[in-house]
Amino acid sequence: MSEITLFPKSIHSRTALLVYVMLPMVLTLGIVGYVTLNSIESQVEKQMQTDLELVARAVQLPLSYALEKDRTGSIHQSLASVFAIGRVYSANVYDSKGKRILNLGLAEPEDEREKFTQLAAKGKKRGEYEQIAGRPVYSYFLPLTDTGGQINGLLQLTRKESEFIENLHTLRIHGVLLLTLLMVLLSGVVLYGHHQAVGVHLNRLTASMARIARGDHRHRFEYSGPREIRALGKTFNHMLNRMDEAQKTILAHRRKQDELEQQVRRNEKLAALGRFAAGTAHELGTPLCTIGGRAQRALRDKNLPENLTRVFEVIRTEVSRMEYIIKQLLDFSRRNPLRRAPMDVSRLMKSAVSTVQEEAQKNDAHIRCRIPDARKVVLLDAIRIQQALVNLLKNAVQSAQGVHVQMSCTCRNNLVMFSVEDDGPGVMSENRTEIFDPFFTTKPVGEGTGLGLSVVHAAAREHGGKVELTDSQMGGAGFVLYIPCNNPESEDKPKDTV
Repeated sequence: MSEITLFPKSIHSRTALLVYVMLPMVLTLGIVGYVTLNSIESQVEKQMQTDLELVARAVQLPLSYALEKDRTGSIHQSLASVFAIGRVYSANVYDSKGKRILNLGLAEPEDEREKFTQLAAKGKKRGEYEQIAGRPVYSYFLPLTDTGGQINGLLQLTRKESEFIENLHTLRIHGVLLLTLLMVLLSGVVLYGHHQAVGVHLNRLTASMARIARGDHRHRFEYSGPREIRALGKTFNHMLNRMDEAQKTILAHRRKQDELEQQVRRNEKLAALGRFAAGTAHELGTPLCTIGGRAQRALRDKNLPENLTRVFEVIRTEVSRMEYIIKQLLDFSRRNPLRRAPMDVSRLMKSAVSTVQEEAQKNDAHIRCRIPDARKVVLLDAIRIQQALVNLLKNAVQSAQGVHVQMSCTCRNNLVMFSVEDDGPGVMSENRTEIFDPFFTTKPVGEGTGLGLSVVHAAAREHGGKVELTDSQMGGAGFVLYIPCNNPESEDKPKDTV
């Protein structure tokens, strides 16, 4: 079934106000005015009749006395006084037999002696509309009595019916004008009141919607006015807030989805690179072992010329460098299950420093290791974490000549945090997003593989942790390696060791 609505879809609020408020009010006011005007007309007509009756009563006694004494002059004088009031059209005096004694006025009525005799005999006053000389008039009949109380005549006063019609017509015109003016004033007051109470606020709400439609999503409606407008404004603002929250949630989900997609692509790329690196390392390992072994055996010949000795030493050096690169590739591509075992954090840190110490001396770098006071044992793959720490230390030592490197460890919130800092030049802002990518390096060609930090990132991820690049308090770069642990101890106070 279709829904029935009282409002057309495109009707304006002011039009609705006129149709559903003003029109019924005008109709009601018109009906009430019509009834009231009719009542007033009846009252006015009755009042005009009463005025004629009062005039008749004013001359009743003088006429009755003059008629009793048969004084025609007094009768004429009394009737003449009636016209001084200016409301009488004609005046007639009849005796008790209906014979007209005297007539004054603009028209003389027809001789209806029987009618006048009956009226006189009844002794009752009477008013009626009739025709006199072809003109409509209102006649008022009043019996005249002598001093004994006997009816001795009849007085007839007439008044033009047109006077009644004119007065009533004037009254109708004035009533209609007053009613029209009242309707116009009421309509204006209602429309002005509607505009001030509702229209202004609806216009502001419309303007707010227009601003939001133009893209100003931070705008909010300043609600004021009647309770319904305030409630509408609050609901409107609440809807906008919910829309903003939903938009933020969608954007957050989209960013998270993009990050996950990037992470998936990164993992796929790392997996592909890992497979390629593992295959390359295995394929190059055997030839390099052969070359290195042959060069080593050749160097054992004491009769070898000096120039060939230098050549084989260079070959041995380059083979050693290539073996290190292959080891980095194998570390990067390793996907063996973790071999967790209890490991003393202090021992792990000392072993890493010991491994890098020789290279640090070559680079005139000084490493300071701040180990925890208390013995801290955690479950982890010692080989992979040690390799990660070694790579971080080598990265710090190789950052510049004469740097100071500091490694520390703290335990907090089920995490072991290894921190490596240096006072070198740090990492440039444009390289921060790529620092952990495989084969990315800022070192000159031939001086770095770009796999050291990738190995650290892989070791952290496999342990369920992470590695972060921070700004060192020493002025250079800082790396923090987070490794989850079981049953961590409270944070330990560090001490300085050389």
